[in-house]
Amino acid sequence: MNKKIIDDLLQYGERVTLECKKAETALPKSVWETYSAFANTNGGYIILGIEENRFAESIEERFKIYGVRNAEQQRKDFWNTINSEKVNGCLLKDEDVQVVQYDDSITLLVIHVRQAIYRNKPIYINGNVYKGTFKRNHEGDYHCDESEVKAMIRDANEDGNDGNLLDYYTMDDIDMPTLKSYRNEFENRNIGHAFNQLDDKEFLKQFGAYTIDRSNGKEGLTLAGLLMFGKGLPVRERFSNFRMDYVDLTHLQGNMRYSDRLTYDGTWENNLYNFFRKVLTKLTSDLKRPFRLEGMQRNDDTPAHKAIREALTNSITHADFFLSGSILRIEKHDSCFCFRNPGTLKLPVSQIYEGGSSKARNPRIQNMLRMIGYGENLGSGFPTILDACKQERWRKPDLDEMTELKEVRMKLWMLSMYPKEVEEFLQKLLGDSYKNLSSDALSALSVAYVEKEVSNQRLQTLLEKNSLEVAKVLKLLTDLDLLIADNKGRWTTYKLNSEYNQSGLSNGLSNGLSNGLSNGLSNGLSNGLSNGLSESESTTISVLTLIQENPYITRKELSSILRISITAIQKHINKLKFNNQIKREGPVTRGGHWIIISE
Repeated sequence: MNKKIIDDLLQYGERVTLECKKAETALPKSVWETYSAFANTNGGYIILGIEENRFAESIEERFKIYGVRNAEQQRKDFWNTINSEKVNGCLLKDEDVQVVQYDDSITLLVIHVRQAIYRNKPIYINGNVYKGTFKRNHEGDYHCDESEVKAMIRDANEDGNDGNLLDYYTMDDIDMPTLKSYRNEFENRNIGHAFNQLDDKEFLKQFGAYTIDRSNGKEGLTLAGLLMFGKGLPVRERFSNFRMDYVDLTHLQGNMRYSDRLTYDGTWENNLYNFFRKVLTKLTSDLKRPFRLEGMQRNDDTPAHKAIREALTNSITHADFFLSGSILRIEKHDSCFCFRNPGTLKLPVSQIYEGGSSKARNPRIQNMLRMIGYGENLGSGFPTILDACKQERWRKPDLDEMTELKEVRMKLWMLSMYPKEVEEFLQKLLGDSYKNLSSDALSALSVAYVEKEVSNQRLQTLLEKNSLEVAKVLKLLTDLDLLIADNKGRWTTYKLNSEYNQSGLSNGLSNGLSNGLSNGLSNGLSNGLSNGLSESESTTISVLTLIQENPYITRKELSSILRISITAIQKHINKLKFNNQIKREGPVTRGGHWIIISE
């Protein structure tokens, strides 16, 4: 950790993973709430010695760097407290708590909090799991409600959530046509299997769908058994706040809300097995199947079919059916499939894309589906989806955790990374400036165009870069007015600026420069620079005029003359570079100078 990394965190870091506290003389009590919040969310950095004004726009005004007077003592106090009964678990290593010399007179204390693995959650303070558990959102640390704490406790159970005995639910609550259909499918795939000779109750026992509590002799259906094979009414009685929903949103015209929908309407027993089979057929109905022989048998399976099967299986096996108001919703769009299941991710998104695996919330349901050919071997589900998308030349799927909604969404895109129409659109929009953008910036614009929005997390998975690297790309594009940000911390999304006018700005820059130089800066600004341009564009022209008058002018001097922050000056310089108006020659700091490219 050093000054440059800290400056990058302050300028580009996301609020959900960064917390600054003044802490000049002592360790603040609120540091423990932030420790719990970071550990239970996505980890993050706590920087002591910096005060933050969340409402300030510029970096200079937002963060005031004071430093801490007794950094080593605060570091010692932190370790003593974290290893006491203040918190229920220490996740940190020695190198995670550092004293950093920011400059000659300022010392900071930087604490890197790692995200807790699902087995160790919740991390709580003051010995009270329900009153001392915190999580993080774009507004800061918040106290977890009882349902969130219980969800973390459930997820820590390696045995899963679907094996619990449901009192008073018996074989009478099983829909026999559903079970018969499953058994027929099982027998066709597992000819000669010993389970085929068992009666229905014993068959269900083998899969954990029916169980006996040996401590008291009670027996009956488990959560897995009822949800997979139950009659609709008992399922709705036990899980009154849960519903399954499929919506086809393709080929919509006029005021059409959907092309097709499957939800409970009394015409089918709404259990998971029936939902799975019906929805899978609808999702794959218009996918092409090639004719291919393997030996004497036809094999018309494709990577696309595999990806959809795996995604649908994952959405069911990782769903948290205990959450109030939970919905298992599958959507079919013209360009993608969207799989939404109740719950949160048990692993960070980055680890999932790298092949990390966690046990499913519903391992018994997972095994039932796997035994009839749905779902890969344990731990290989998401890599299978990634591999299938690669074979189909589709862009990587979009996996997102909607923490506030307690929902996980995965979009399976049937589009390449750079569709031809996107490239044509961007070239038309940007003109000659198209070639000035990096491949990462073009990727960000492409995603924003195709998917209607883009986020830091989405680009991390597509570009295989970390959060800070992606943040720099997004900031450049917002500085250039190509993207517009909807600021919500980690959940900030960016959309294409539909009102962007590259040719208008370029013409304004050229005209403004010539008028500004001939009439003087102040007269040029008032008499010929703007001509309908916005205040921001006029300021860009002012920066260009000042650089023309003095090629050795510094950002600090520009800031002083125009009375705007250095961060704002950099934004206007980025615009000038992008529009081929200026370039820098020599060192970025001392000794370099600006060159006007076009006049």
